[in-house]
Amino acid sequence: MQHRSIHSVLLLCLALASPAAKSMADAPPFVHPGLLHTRADLERMKLGVASHESPIAEGFAVFAASPESQSSYVLRGPFSEIGRNPSVHFGEFDTDANAAYQCALMWAITGDRSYADKSEQIIDAWSGSLKTVSGADAVLMAGLGPFKMVNAAEILRYTDSKWSAAEIDQCERMFRSAIYPTLKDFALFANGNWDTAAVKTVIAIGVFCNDRPMFERALHYYIDGAGDGRLTHYISATGQCQESGRDQGHTQLGLAHLGDCCEIAWSQGLDLYAYADNRLLKGFEYTAKYNLDGVVPFSPDLDWTGKYAHRVISPMGRGKLRPVFEQIYNHYVHRVGAAAPFTQQAAEKVRPEGAAQGADHPGFGTLLYSIPAATGQSKPHLAPPAAPAGVIAAGTDREIALSWVASVGAVSYAVKRWSSHEGRTVTIAKGLSSPTYRDKNVKYGELYFYSVTASNAAGSSSESTASSASAGLPAPWSASDIGAPDASGTASYDGRRFTLESAGVAISGASDQCRFAGVPMTGNGAITARFVPQVSSQSSQFGLMIRESTAPSTIQVSLLLTPEPSGSVEKPGWNARLIVRKFSGADAVTAAVGPALAAPLVTYGRLMAPYWLRLARAGDAFTGFVSADGQTWTPIGTTTGSLRGKVRAGLTASSGLAGVATTVVFDSVAAPGWPSLSPR
Repeated sequence: MQHRSIHSVLLLCLALASPAAKSMADAPPFVHPGLLHTRADLERMKLGVASHESPIAEGFAVFAASPESQSSYVLRGPFSEIGRNPSVHFGEFDTDANAAYQCALMWAITGDRSYADKSEQIIDAWSGSLKTVSGADAVLMAGLGPFKMVNAAEILRYTDSKWSAAEIDQCERMFRSAIYPTLKDFALFANGNWDTAAVKTVIAIGVFCNDRPMFERALHYYIDGAGDGRLTHYISATGQCQESGRDQGHTQLGLAHLGDCCEIAWSQGLDLYAYADNRLLKGFEYTAKYNLDGVVPFSPDLDWTGKYAHRVISPMGRGKLRPVFEQIYNHYVHRVGAAAPFTQQAAEKVRPEGAAQGADHPGFGTLLYSIPAATGQSKPHLAPPAAPAGVIAAGTDREIALSWVASVGAVSYAVKRWSSHEGRTVTIAKGLSSPTYRDKNVKYGELYFYSVTASNAAGSSSESTASSASAGLPAPWSASDIGAPDASGTASYDGRRFTLESAGVAISGASDQCRFAGVPMTGNGAITARFVPQVSSQSSQFGLMIRESTAPSTIQVSLLLTPEPSGSVEKPGWNARLIVRKFSGADAVTAAVGPALAAPLVTYGRLMAPYWLRLARAGDAFTGFVSADGQTWTPIGTTTGSLRGKVRAGLTASSGLAGVATTVVFDSVAAPGWPSLSPR
């Protein structure tokens, strides 16, 4: 216990001294208004309408005629609860959110305060009442209408609308306490449009609430998340989308959410549009071409949940273009001078864009996003660029690969590093022309913190929020694939969390297929860890394991969280299961099963809350314990196993399906020779 206490203090001191703590404390301020519309955007619309500029004038005519764009709009709420599937005031909230957003824009464009008053009335009513988002489709409920409302609130707050400080605080509380908890872990269990809706709304709430960690959380998920809504999971390098084989309506829905994330990032001085070689544009071009009756390639695919397989592109909804193309067309073609021929054709076919279905999108893109074509002449930089964001540090045994979201107008980047063995911050690279760097001068097992600055002729940005990674796992940990899964797995550590990415069909039978990260274990002891929601493959098996060797058929005892068939692929049950293979080559058998996990741990068949596992050894007896809080532990059973030799105890994960990998995260890990800091 004393060793654990000393170790915890050391980790805490390292964390407080690191660039991560410094960059959080000195986080750069957000631009306001800075969601879908900046002050310059609002002024552009206002001038375009006043001067009857085409196509803005035509777009405004459609917008102004909408029933939700009227200062006489009659409020349909508020209520204390909203939900989808089952519907609980679903339509009332979304319609009110549309009206709040559209009236806020009408105020900014016309200067008529009655529109601001109406928007404030709607937001104040809901923010004073809303407490809960419910239903099987709660993520969509929280990710669609609230996005409209937070954009409305951002406009009102920063356009001299006379909205009071007390009402603004009340609005912030609604977004933080009623909306964000439903979205914070995104939607790894669903098709990608759920994920992307959650990401864009968390990004928006982060800006409105001036919450840099929240903003970074969503940005990291956009570029490096485990679910279908991650940019490079939703859109392949060919432009094919995760939902292309489902139907064209949902595909456009998911793409548009990703585009909204990019527009907010652009407002904050970040070029998320360009990420992964303009991957977003590839998705829009592919989808626009197909919906304009073009021929596109399609590769059969299985999504990251392991639930949705598509053999051919879907003709369902083909040709029904949603009002989502003007934003993308104007950015890529008019802002940055790229070619987007099919996106352009789609935008021209829909122009002027009108309302979206319900609160699915902002809609009205002809008014909102029409801008003049770029002249092609570079302008001198009048201000330093924004600080880079979304810094990803990916550690391996030999290097740490860094990437980040580029800053608009940046010419070069510099990277700083801090580690305990160096004891100071050092600049390890400067003059970088692209937003990537590979740090090869690393010490195996050492934890490093990185921050990035951007520069142009006007100066340098402040430092990014820092990111951390270990160069390989810290001693005494090591990791390997067990049983040759069909794709190599990874195991990483960031100073707080262990992340396992693994394929593998099962931890069962006569031979295991999984990823295993462990430490040497001699004699009696225990390993403890907390699962951090959520898991990607919904067929995953994961948890704790003590095994005699890394041979796939070795003697082993595991305490795993496993899905249980329920008759519905969407709603498996989940249990903690104690498994033992008593002889090398024998079938692993279930020794004990814990009670079915219930809400709030599991809702609608989805693991939604953290859960603690402990596997303890006393001689040849192995006992599995579970806990919802890490304080009160319940034994689920005991089994025996004669493990000898170089026994290892550790963390394990298997996707449970061929051709699909899973991502599982653990924190608060305590193992022989490895006590850890409690979660923060």
